[in-house]
Amino acid sequence: MSSIDNTDPLIKVKDLYKIFGNTPRKILPFVKKGKSKANILATTGHTVGLQQINLNVQRSEIFVIMGLSGSGKSTLIRHFNRLIEPTEGQIIVEGEDIMKFNAKGLQHFRRYKMSMVFQRFGLMPHRTVLQNVAYGLHIQGVAKTDRNKKAIDWLETVGLSGYENQYPSQLSGGQQQRIGLARALCTDAEILLMDEAFSALDPLIRSEMQNQLIDLQEKLQKTIIFITHDLDEALQLGDRIAILRDGKLVQQGRPVDILMSPANYYVEAFVKDVNRARAITVETVMKPPDCRVSVDTIGGAISQMRNAKAAHGYYINNGIYQGVLRRQHLESFDSSQYSNVIDGSILETVPSIQANVLLEAVISDTLKHELPLPVLDEDGKIQGQLSRVNLAEVLSNQSNSSSANANNILYSMSCF
Repeated sequence: MSSIDNTDPLIKVKDLYKIFGNTPRKILPFVKKGKSKANILATTGHTVGLQQINLNVQRSEIFVIMGLSGSGKSTLIRHFNRLIEPTEGQIIVEGEDIMKFNAKGLQHFRRYKMSMVFQRFGLMPHRTVLQNVAYGLHIQGVAKTDRNKKAIDWLETVGLSGYENQYPSQLSGGQQQRIGLARALCTDAEILLMDEAFSALDPLIRSEMQNQLIDLQEKLQKTIIFITHDLDEALQLGDRIAILRDGKLVQQGRPVDILMSPANYYVEAFVKDVNRARAITVETVMKPPDCRVSVDTIGGAISQMRNAKAAHGYYINNGIYQGVLRRQHLESFDSSQYSNVIDGSILETVPSIQANVLLEAVISDTLKHELPLPVLDEDGKIQGQLSRVNLAEVLSNQSNSSSANANNILYSMSCF
């Protein structure tokens, strides 16, 4: 077998169709000709589960598949480990089409390559917590001492150290889901399937589990396929998101792509009530700086700002941001002072922000300052700027907002 390029997608789904019924192959041509799901059900009694799904999942990413009930998301995830067989199409994992696996090959694939966390936990009530977590290793034939040691380590990782000898019924729902997560991780499978894994949990516990998954992913770098019907959850967890409707893939992309450029009215309806400040980073919406002042004299700074038609400039010394200069203030100096060197007495202090933080974290500072905030990289070099109006436009979902409308948004933001 040829070697696999690690830059290639780990999983490729190609032209995947799933039709439920007695003679799905006979119905497939009608689906390909564009007959609707409702029409096919009414005329043939067959249910169209998936229609021409094409997507790639990259290594070490959290790929979220979302949609409403009946959209096909749970059907799709069960194709990845062949719990459901497709009517037509390919699922290629590390260059191998898993549809070609025989029974033994499929068994090996499920035991070592891919594990799953279920919505309703899927725990065995007659086994202890430790036995549940170690079960996958037991199936793999790992010696009891070794599998128990590893299971104990994973229980500690998910915050359940000391519960080894309890039974699932003695634990809360959040704790039971942690057991399910530890069991899935214990096998060292590279791919983790999570089907509505947190949807049965109370909101607070659900949020804690989301945060724990993010923390674990930073350390483990698994490839995670996560199913949800909740857009807020998808935006929080997903490196990329695919949205299904009636078995069709209607849009896929980064969270910011989904929020800022919805593909159609269906996606637009999904995202309209989302708190964008909790999902979009500064880098996504920042503008280029109005003016970089790279000279050392007052006159030189005035000249640079005039050429840039800018009312202010970010003073840069040795490539590092030092503060803000206002053109009006500098022009108030007598021309005899234009040769004077810029010093701290004429610099205005405006707090800097970083590009990778969420907008939610910078709203307060943005509202406090009339001037746009400079966006810096880790070395203190300026990358862009974020202004009040820019922030208001993004959060109001109107890129062509009027000043009055932007002011209304700013007022409502100030009430946070």
